[in-house]
Amino acid sequence: MPQNVPTFAELLDAAQHGAVHLEMRDAYGVGGEADDFARWKSTGERDMDPGSPYWAPWVELVRRTVARGVTVRRARIVSEPVSDYIRFEHAGTPVNLEAGEQVRWLARRRASDIALPGNDFWLIDSRLIRWNHFTGDGASGGGEISEDPAAAKLCADAFETVWERATPHQDYKIS
Repeated sequence: MPQNVPTFAELLDAAQHGAVHLEMRDAYGVGGEADDFARWKSTGERDMDPGSPYWAPWVELVRRTVARGVTVRRARIVSEPVSDYIRFEHAGTPVNLEAGEQVRWLARRRASDIALPGNDFWLIDSRLIRWNHFTGDGASGGGEISEDPAAAKLCADAFETVWERATPHQDYKIS
């Protein structure tokens, strides 16, 4: 089922009101962050420079999206105690916040009664879904676009329920 999947820049540049992102995995194996993750695991230090080659493209995209009045929110459902990968994400989240994203965390045990889609997603303006598929080891399995109204409603309802229950990043402490 080949399809033309817009880039994240194309999706966010087209957003008019809001973009929400729900992440539900405890580990990702995305190639572009492998070096940063390995460095963090060995040193405990994370690239926190919004202008670095690692962060700059994302930071610039979010800043220009938010500057147009579009709200960008990210929620993460995580198992506790958290995985090393989630510690790594948590350590870098201040850069997401500085860019203009709002980020919250929800313990997986508090999500048991929420009807969740089977995949991570971005939902743009409550109507356009970009499903994020991953392989078993967390590598990107590609994206897929959907404008199915029932799926968009599921994503919107799930995200809003997670968002209401979740803890803002600055208050979410990991041990």
